[in-house]
Amino acid sequence: MNSKTVFLNTDEEMPLLGLGVYKAVGENEVETAILHAADAGYRLIDTASAYANEDGVGRGIAQCGIPRKDLFITTKIWNNAQRLGDITGAFNRSLERLQLDYIDLYLIHWPVPGCFLNTWKELVKLYESGRVRSIGVSNFEIRHLEELASVSDVVPAVNQIEFHPYWYQKELLEYCKSKGIQVQAYAPLARGAYLDNDIICVLATKYGKTPAQIGLRWALQKGVAVIPKSTNPQRIVSNGDIFDFEIEEEDMAYIDQLNQNFRSAGIPEDLQGTAF
Repeated sequence: MNSKTVFLNTDEEMPLLGLGVYKAVGENEVETAILHAADAGYRLIDTASAYANEDGVGRGIAQCGIPRKDLFITTKIWNNAQRLGDITGAFNRSLERLQLDYIDLYLIHWPVPGCFLNTWKELVKLYESGRVRSIGVSNFEIRHLEELASVSDVVPAVNQIEFHPYWYQKELLEYCKSKGIQVQAYAPLARGAYLDNDIICVLATKYGKTPAQIGLRWALQKGVAVIPKSTNPQRIVSNGDIFDFEIEEEDMAYIDQLNQNFRSAGIPEDLQGTAF
């Protein structure tokens, strides 16, 4: 598993490693992170309208010196736009803020009850227009994916979910694989929650890697793409140094057993208490 890209069900090639920019909203914070990431070989940038930094991402893209065709840019539609039915408007605003002519991957950020099926139909239209190269979803469980399949023949290219050694969503991963949906892990470091775990630390010593690199490599070997968030130049470089080693099968099994269904990222306030 030393390939650095994967082909989606749209035949588009997506990097397995990307830079997450959640909460990177300080002055020039996201622009600087993108420059460091580009220098370190990153070619995928993952943002969202809800992150309130698409403008900065656009500036970072313009400044990084990497040709547009070599970059893979992801953004997402937020819940309020879904409820308003303002799918095309939200997309156009994201495109304008990013200063781009097209988006590589456009995701439904959350499966808003009563809305996400219609949202998906509008995303299909955007995909057919050519202004989006691939469309997908985020935070979707099996039941949501099955609902989508009941109303549309277009299969999501990606399901972006929280996925790490403390939340090994095995059943969902296997379901997505069976349907040709690429799983991509946000919060793959669980906001640092497992980095001092004894097993992870022992394996880090064994392989001469950091605990973060062990966790990221574990996900890669599960066939999961990763988008660790960092604005620290050294960590950006370190997080990307995961393609030159392989975790042995026995050690992968040890990591599998660390699962505790631990959610490190919160559920949006407007979805709390609902059976989303």
